[in-house]
Amino acid sequence: MKAPIQWLNDYVNIDISPKELGDALTLSGSKVEGVEITGQEITNVVTGKIEKIERHPEADKLVVCDVNIGSEHIQIVTAATNMKEQDVVPVALHGSTLHGGLKIKKGKLRGVVSQGMFCSEVELGLADEKEVDGLMILPTDTVLGEDIKKVLGLESAIIDLEITSNRPDCLGIIGLARETAATLGTTYKMPNLEFTCKAEGNVHEDLNVEVKDEKCVRYMAREVKNIKVGPSPKWMQDRLLEAGVRPINNIVDITNFVMLEFAQPMHAFDIRDIKGNTIIIENAKDGEKFITLDEEERTLTSEMLCIKDAERTIALAGIMGGLNSEVKEDTNTIIFECASFEPVNIRNSSKQLALRTESSSRFEKEIDPNGVELAMNRACALIEELGAGEVVNGTIDIYNSEKESHEVKVSASWVNKFLGTEIYVGKMKECLDALDLKTDIDGDTLVIKVPTFRCDVFIKEDIAEEIARIYGYNNIPATIPNCETLKGGKNEKQILDDKVMEAMMNSGLNQSISYSFVSPKIFDKLLIPSDSSLRNVVKIKNPLGEDYSVMRTTSIASMMESLARNNNRSNESAALFEIGKVYIPDEDINKIPEERNIVTIGIYGNVDYFHLKGIIENLLDTLGVKNPSFRRESENPSFHPGKTAALYVRNKFAGVLGEVHPDVAENFEMEERCYIAELDLDLLYAASNLDKKYKALPKFPAVTRDIAILVDDAILVQEIEEAIKKAGGNILESIKLFDVYKGKQIPEDKKSIAYALVYRAEEKTLKDKEVNKVHDKILRSLEHKLGAVLR
Repeated sequence: MKAPIQWLNDYVNIDISPKELGDALTLSGSKVEGVEITGQEITNVVTGKIEKIERHPEADKLVVCDVNIGSEHIQIVTAATNMKEQDVVPVALHGSTLHGGLKIKKGKLRGVVSQGMFCSEVELGLADEKEVDGLMILPTDTVLGEDIKKVLGLESAIIDLEITSNRPDCLGIIGLARETAATLGTTYKMPNLEFTCKAEGNVHEDLNVEVKDEKCVRYMAREVKNIKVGPSPKWMQDRLLEAGVRPINNIVDITNFVMLEFAQPMHAFDIRDIKGNTIIIENAKDGEKFITLDEEERTLTSEMLCIKDAERTIALAGIMGGLNSEVKEDTNTIIFECASFEPVNIRNSSKQLALRTESSSRFEKEIDPNGVELAMNRACALIEELGAGEVVNGTIDIYNSEKESHEVKVSASWVNKFLGTEIYVGKMKECLDALDLKTDIDGDTLVIKVPTFRCDVFIKEDIAEEIARIYGYNNIPATIPNCETLKGGKNEKQILDDKVMEAMMNSGLNQSISYSFVSPKIFDKLLIPSDSSLRNVVKIKNPLGEDYSVMRTTSIASMMESLARNNNRSNESAALFEIGKVYIPDEDINKIPEERNIVTIGIYGNVDYFHLKGIIENLLDTLGVKNPSFRRESENPSFHPGKTAALYVRNKFAGVLGEVHPDVAENFEMEERCYIAELDLDLLYAASNLDKKYKALPKFPAVTRDIAILVDDAILVQEIEEAIKKAGGNILESIKLFDVYKGKQIPEDKKSIAYALVYRAEEKTLKDKEVNKVHDKILRSLEHKLGAVLR
């Protein structure tokens, strides 16, 4: 927001330079973007009266003007069309400099000498090009030949501030004056709000207002008769121009002036254009067409709040008025409208229409509805002050749910502890009172009555901040933070993740990363049946496309795509792993899905199932998972039915591993046999034990015995080893499988398994008798449990 210092000075005494004021406001918490000294670059521009206009002899769109600049007459050639004879305009003479560094020199246009150039507000840096249509026309009583900077007050200073969304009260000059006064340790005053109702009648007799939508928080209307539409006085035009608003006429200028002063937008309707003398506040109809004051036709929706009369829409609530009810030169009676609207609705409507105005930018920040009456009183006082009309008796004020101030209590000792200061409680009250946060002292407690325009002060920390910024951040002593240094490090899951990556890389695998969202088509490619729980997925509301529209419930498809990509690029082998998540939806749709941590392993090339199983055993050993078991798995349709196993840890299903089903491999255009494992890391982490216990080297010799047994082909090696360990007791040190044989000397449904068993005791040398006893027990157990026969 641009705040002219001259305007601020009307309400607070500023006795320091603009730069010092900018620095002071910055230290007190306001975000000052910069301080502009206007008019510095503008030179040799004076006022001149156009005394004669003639058509250019060689160009239809150019005219030749005789201009009186006081000391002499000069000739200007221009293409402007909005001026007439006897108009007073800014004239850039030969050698002048305009806004933006533009240099002006005399020259010829189509053969006719032009000794300078007429200026609009754009060339003088008073407005944007979009806001201007033609030359700047000055009052007819302007002294000729005067420096334009003196005439327009261009040598004033402007502070450019960024007003944050939590401080809508600072979107007006009065709010900034309050901040300035508190910063400088002085007081501010309010503008004139007094007026008299001189016109006959009562607004209630001439106008009826109905609020049909609660998005209109407050609506106030007053009537002004005997309107005299004309230009605003110079002081008002100067204030508006400095703030970046182009003057239009006294009535419109009053509404803009009050908006900039009180941060409260207003609007004026010509009462002749209010059909049925009725104003209705309700939503528009879908597809309704409406022409706004900028002469643009806009299509409305049923979500947009509008101001209507008995027949049609006459304004977009909080955004812009309509062309069908604007103030005209012959307007005699107006209705002043001042209201408060729900900020979210104004923001959404403004965004949908691509129409952001000074009005909408204030309403969307939730300005104080209690400021409506102040703004209306100021507008009526200006009407009387400018002699622009006579206010009618009565006020229409619809305010269904009045916003009230609230109270905050805070201990002064707590504030000092929080800030690290020793501020006297009376000084705290002084700081808060300066901001109109009226404060009483009750012992050590500050009791603050927070006005409704401060929508950002609710808790004791807010009060401490207000005290600190007005007391002065630079006055708060620097202290060393009182903190305790703790040893940093990774949490348990991060440590285990590192262990998994270490085990995978030690096994020769490379890490792969894929998206957690996948296509719903993957379930068909994985041969997963339609009634499988894996098809119950979390759907993404705003997916990038169908291929990324659901959250995955299995990571096998992601690994298959990675392996297929490597194979398609002629890589003879690949060994990959991925640590990721799968998402299992809850039966209660209001609950977030379960996120399971998964490690996925994928290999192809010169490998087989036992290679994959060895990688997993290495992983389990690294994590310290004890007594895992591998069981036959034939129910998973994505894997080869005869080459698949399920991993169980603590009798819980922890994952699946095996060769991928040939049909699945074909679906992913995979030409090589590939092997995949999908393991539940959460279960593995729960069963992990990274504590390592070491024992001394053995002092006594070991005894080694070999056994070769004949068992059914369906019996797993794991079952044999579990039986041997259970029967071997404490002296069985290790088991090593060294031979599996199937051949002519063995029946078709049998296989020969050979183990090397190592026996050792920690406290003595074993005797043959002791070893034979345990060895025979193992053989009997194998025979009894598994039907094994010693070869």
